[in-house]
Amino acid sequence: MRAAGSGDHVAFGELVARHRTSALRVATVVLGSATDADDIVQDADVRAWRARASIDPARGFRSWYLHVVANAARNGRRARGRRAALELRDARRSLAATAPDPADGAVTDAERRVVIAALNRLGRDDRLVIALRHFEQLGEAEMADVLGCPAGTVKSRLSRAMARLRAQLESVQPDVVQLEEGR
Repeated sequence: MRAAGSGDHVAFGELVARHRTSALRVATVVLGSATDADDIVQDADVRAWRARASIDPARGFRSWYLHVVANAARNGRRARGRRAALELRDARRSLAATAPDPADGAVTDAERRVVIAALNRLGRDDRLVIALRHFEQLGEAEMADVLGCPAGTVKSRLSRAMARLRAQLESVQPDVVQLEEGR
């Protein structure tokens, strides 16, 4: 990480490559579709390279890099004036890039569609905080770094986003999916 911060192209490239899947998922969630996620991540890579001197080894590269990606995605979405929702096939493509979770076997296709449709109805910020916690499995401290806010704010944002997601799920099919607050 120090070498990357000092301008070592190879070290920086290795760090970016290691977190590419996470970056694509974050960009997809913020944008609302996977269509432009790759372009946004490439743009974020350039921005991250230019800002490499600000890498703080104490914070860790992942949270710093995902913060850059989230900001680039927000800017990209704003510039395009887009308000599209995540589509099931895009979410599947993004999630398929990760190692399968054994718990996924317990979730049916119909349940997955219901959850993704409910996520689509949430605002961008709600989708982002849920994605960081549940898709990327970041802790509060890392989420605070990515979002640029205190850990207490992360807790309250996540709590409110999960409550809104639960309300969306209950309004569609109350018996299909039950989300646990602590998961």
